Amino acid sequence: MDFEEKTLDFEYVYKGKVIDVRRDNVEISTGKKSVREVVEHTGGVVIFAQKSPDTVLMVKQFRYPIKQTVLELPAGKLERGEEPFSAAKRELEEETGYRANVWQSLGYINTTPGFCNEKLYLYKAQELEFVGEHPDEGEVIECFEYKIDDIINKIKNGEINDSKTICAIMRGL
Repeated sequence: MDFEEKTLDFEYVYKGKVIDVRRDNVEISTGKKSVREVVEHTGGVVIFAQKSPDTVLMVKQFRYPIKQTVLELPAGKLERGEEPFSAAKRELEEETGYRANVWQSLGYINTTPGFCNEKLYLYKAQELEFVGEHPDEGEVIECFEYKIDDIINKIKNGEINDSKTICAIMRGL
């Protein structure tokens, strides 16, 4: 069966600083017409950073959309036209104060493909050197080092529910 959908036309209903929202008129594979609402996002990076083989750097910050302080891996959005690896290096230093001498790509994930085109690129960073953190303006963040086993337990018992963190840790182990 053919699952492809053809875009007939679209219009932007919102253009913002972080996202744009589009309304697409489509023709589905059966020939019927439908509407798709699409959130456009530049994407981002997530870094599984290890000071030693049995630890991982995590950050805590308040996430306004869910009104919670979240324990997660260092991460950030791509600036328009920015290469993911450059963003990963920038975000690691901004949020944790570390630079890595060894990097490994862990691929990417589509965060919510039902309505959003956001793609997050996952990286593993090792052989870290502290150079001093400098978070973005408007960002209040604190870095912690945890044993990987403790983080796995926090994932299993529901203390960590951040999907990008769970995906990057599972790919990085």
